[in-house]
Amino acid sequence: MALTRRAFTLGAIATAGLTASGLAINPHAASAATYTAYLKTYFTESPNQSAADYGLHLAVSRDGLNWSPLNQNNPVVTPTAGDLGLRDPFIFRKQDGTFVVVATDLFGLNFGRNSQYLHVWDSTNLTSFTGYRRIQMHTYANVHTWAPTVFWDAGRGQYAIVYSANTTTDLFLVNYTSDFRTVSAPQTYFSPGFPVLDADIHVDGGVTYMYYKNLSNGNLYGARSNTGAPNSFTTYTSGLRQGNAIEGAHLLKRNDGSGWWLWGDSFSPINNDFYLWGTSNIGANSWSVLNQRDYTPPLNSKHGSIVGITEAEYNGAVSRWGLPNWVRLKSWNLPDYFVRHSNRAIRIDPYPFDPHRDQMWRMVPGLADSAGVSFESINVPGSFLRHSGYVARLDPNDNSATFRADATFYRTAGLADGAWSSFRSYNFPTYYLRHAGYVLRIDPLSSSSSVADRQDATFRVTS
Repeated sequence: MALTRRAFTLGAIATAGLTASGLAINPHAASAATYTAYLKTYFTESPNQSAADYGLHLAVSRDGLNWSPLNQNNPVVTPTAGDLGLRDPFIFRKQDGTFVVVATDLFGLNFGRNSQYLHVWDSTNLTSFTGYRRIQMHTYANVHTWAPTVFWDAGRGQYAIVYSANTTTDLFLVNYTSDFRTVSAPQTYFSPGFPVLDADIHVDGGVTYMYYKNLSNGNLYGARSNTGAPNSFTTYTSGLRQGNAIEGAHLLKRNDGSGWWLWGDSFSPINNDFYLWGTSNIGANSWSVLNQRDYTPPLNSKHGSIVGITEAEYNGAVSRWGLPNWVRLKSWNLPDYFVRHSNRAIRIDPYPFDPHRDQMWRMVPGLADSAGVSFESINVPGSFLRHSGYVARLDPNDNSATFRADATFYRTAGLADGAWSSFRSYNFPTYYLRHAGYVLRIDPLSSSSSVADRQDATFRVTS
């Protein structure tokens, strides 16, 4: 949720009286050793809100760093009750190996609206999300129920649902449940003497780790507890921040067991940019900033969660929802910049920007040689990236031999990084597509060209 939500969190306390369920738990979840990929849940926004969508979005990743939206970055399900929209969807693998999704009941940016409820769905294998319902978490008047996170409390034999609320201050409340249908009465879970927001909680090696935002200074912190019980946490890390403002911590244990990642959702200087830290030791105060070259969040994604998934779950989700039919081109040496068209010019601009579809391309067989590639604009169909006078432009395909040649490139190993890509001109075979002064053009390049020139001509094909 956005920092500006803080202005709307004053409210009175009423009495809560919800009861717990005693359903038995099947303790046969998939082992982390079987996880070969990752799934992310999120909602979407863009700087001018033209890409805002408050349904449940999914993306998948093989490496946990570079993400492919599913369902063409459209929602797979949307709430049909309450505020008819969600924020902050959190997915959790239950003890029986199936999934539950809980999410904030809020549409859009009206943070003055308060709901006592969370949206909930069930999913067996990520190919459908069923059993939609809302669960009432409290009966407080004028108190929000934001940014839920879930963990299994082995000592209680129940799931804990922890969420942001504001009673006399911004704090975390917890309700316990066995079935995500009935919940216990709310308790204060974490109220450290300063206002807090957006918890993410994971249990590892008998220790419960909680990452949160300190609203008094705007930083993310890690806290831990040997029991996971309410009011048992001690903060153990220094403050973390990238960008001007950050929230929505996503804590994730790597599938390969080599460490952890911590994602942060930044909303300033511009809305919906993610940053990332890594550590080999979750118990130490040793987070390192990752270069944006190393990761690519899903397009327009906002605060959600990430879970490890099996090969069968990955394949099932991809088969059901489909991978993108478009690509984006990310600059190697300016890794927060993407290739886009603007008034027919082709340039690189820092992500995120609007119109967001200006950066989306359909990479098709080359118009002059099917062994090459051409780039057709998604939002100006029939128009292609081509060079003219060595400068790249977006022009409609007139089907002339000259146009087809100008719009055809051979994809090669990246001149600066062989794991990335460079694009050699079809009709100027020693020339490569590169950026110069943020504008794309073709120039003669080779392995003996300067390091800077080769970096300018290197791109990641991503989605």
